[in-house]
Amino acid sequence: MPTFVLAFHGGKYPETPEEGASIMARWEAWMGSLGDALVNPGNPLAHAKTLSSDGVTDGGGSNPLTGFSIVAADDMEAALAMARGCPHLEFDGTIEVAEAMRM
Repeated sequence: MPTFVLAFHGGKYPETPEEGASIMARWEAWMGSLGDALVNPGNPLAHAKTLSSDGVTDGGGSNPLTGFSIVAADDMEAALAMARGCPHLEFDGTIEVAEAMRM
C-alpha cells in the first residue's frame, strides 16, 4: 500500500496549558481514528534552518514545516480524506500531502 507524508505548515501555538491539553486531545482522537493507517505519528517541529547552495537561512523559509505524520492509503484521495480530519486545519495551519515514491 502506498504511504503519504502529511507535512504540516503554520498553525497557532496554544496560549494556555488548558488550550494545549484540549488541542492535544483533538490530535490524539484524530490519530486514533486513523487506526493502522497511521504508519508514523510524527512530531511537531521547531527551530528550522534551510540549507541551499547559497548557504543557511534561519526560520525554515517562507512556509516552514511545523510537523509531519506518515499514513498508508490506497491513493491520494484517501490520504487527503485522512488529512481533512486533522485538527491542524482548525488552527490556521495547512497540510501538504505527498506520496512517498517507491524506490
